[in-house]
Amino acid sequence: MGITLHLLLHSDRDPIPDVPAIYFVMPTEENIDRICQDLRNQLYESYFLNFISAISRSKLEDIASAALAANAVTQVTKVYDQYLNFITLEDDMFVLCHQNKELISYHAINRADIQDTDMEAIMDTIVDSLFCFFVTLGAVPIIRCPRGNAAEMVAGKLDKKLRENLRDARNSLFTGDNMAAGQFSFQRPLFVLADRNVDLATPLHHTWTYQALIHDVLDFHEMGGGGHGGCAISCRCQTKKKNRNDLTAADKFWCVCVYVCFSPFPEVRVVQEELDTYRAQEDEVKRLKSIMVTQQRGEDEGAISMLSDNTSLPELLEKKRLIDLPPTCTAVLDHIKFEEKLMSKSTLDKSILDIITGSPEDKMRLFLIYYIAAQQVPSELDLEQYKTALMDANCDLSPLNYIKQWKYVCCCSFLHPESCDNLTEGGLFSRVMNTGSQFVMEGVKNLVIKQHNLPVTRILDNLMEMKSHPETDDYRYFDPKMLRGSESSIPRNKNPFQEAIVFVVGGGNYIEYQNLVDYAKMKQGKKVVYGCSELFNATQFIKQLSQLGQK
Repeated sequence: MGITLHLLLHSDRDPIPDVPAIYFVMPTEENIDRICQDLRNQLYESYFLNFISAISRSKLEDIASAALAANAVTQVTKVYDQYLNFITLEDDMFVLCHQNKELISYHAINRADIQDTDMEAIMDTIVDSLFCFFVTLGAVPIIRCPRGNAAEMVAGKLDKKLRENLRDARNSLFTGDNMAAGQFSFQRPLFVLADRNVDLATPLHHTWTYQALIHDVLDFHEMGGGGHGGCAISCRCQTKKKNRNDLTAADKFWCVCVYVCFSPFPEVRVVQEELDTYRAQEDEVKRLKSIMVTQQRGEDEGAISMLSDNTSLPELLEKKRLIDLPPTCTAVLDHIKFEEKLMSKSTLDKSILDIITGSPEDKMRLFLIYYIAAQQVPSELDLEQYKTALMDANCDLSPLNYIKQWKYVCCCSFLHPESCDNLTEGGLFSRVMNTGSQFVMEGVKNLVIKQHNLPVTRILDNLMEMKSHPETDDYRYFDPKMLRGSESSIPRNKNPFQEAIVFVVGGGNYIEYQNLVDYAKMKQGKKVVYGCSELFNATQFIKQLSQLGQK
């Protein structure tokens, strides 16, 4: 498009009166005021206003009034509602808020002192972004959701917003040219809304897939753009210097390993294979170099030709650079190898506390998984003993305080039975605090190692395949295209769905996303997209649980 300069809206900008300006902004009060100020100051030749979500009539009138007062009506060339109020992290993954994600976080939705008006504002924010998503997708979904939680509120509001848009046939965003994005789909997609409270264990456990592991242990920043190429990692190595690495589609190792699960530890195998290949090529270069040194000049030219034909030195150096990048700090691979010993019941050369680097957070994560997955809540006497041990380990008990409250309100029926079978109270926590290996073998292996569906994936499978299951039989059914009739009278789709979108209200994680990716690969012809109100790792989630437990 010939754009030569990018500037932030609220930065100090000098007038450039002979060029057009393209604005891409959210229609907030602050942003609208700044646009009006630009019109009054005659900063540019013409103005193309692109709003990320739909601008209200009152704010549009404010812009019109400012343009009229500044005699700049003809300069406002175009005004667009782009309906792009979401962020695409992968081809099959999206997230809503990024900069202000705390406004729709798990903490914001579940805090005890939340007012009805605050909850309505949070739900409206989520619904606005989801509406933008489906406008961009060009499809009107069948909506399914559980009862009695935030997911049901979102489903009801989204259903209403879609119905209102479809009712106005002349201006509907889902008819005519606006449906171009979804015109090749012969079946409407299923939209499954889940509440984060359906599964609090998954965001807490240590994962074994490469992308989720990087997100868990390193400073990982999503940059969007799709194609598993938009993220950056940074960490401090032995030099204490903070290094930043961009993981893009040009990084072949990242593209190969990003979705792969440790079965058994293929990422370590890939690293070893890459290292072996690099070392073999490096040895070949050294051998040819020695030939060049020892042989005569005529033979030198032959050796140089061999070096040129068989080994590209720049390619070799680039391969070494890429191998050195992931996961930047060798401590990550050391941690993986130690966990491999745990899972194979090999003799350990060090305690698990050594490899965890003494973090109280990891001990708390293990215990919270045990507490959430336990079929029977520990007695008060036992719980006090656990709390004492946690405090001796310098653990913050605030997350446990909230989980204790949550446990009394919610049931454990959504959790996979395998994750609860082997968790016994007697002597468990002492083993966790000493080595933790026995706990990993008994409980966490059921969450990670076996190829099984996590709770969100199981819910999707029941609804997508139209299975009758107590877990989902009571889910509500919304069809926005049925403009008349009650929920009970709406005719329901009876055929299995081929496309589905899963959205978690309250936050999601790469563990669930990759579990859904694996599920879709096993189901020929099925397409699944994962979305969440925010994307957090275990550290960020525990921080929110801690905030809730302090109130």
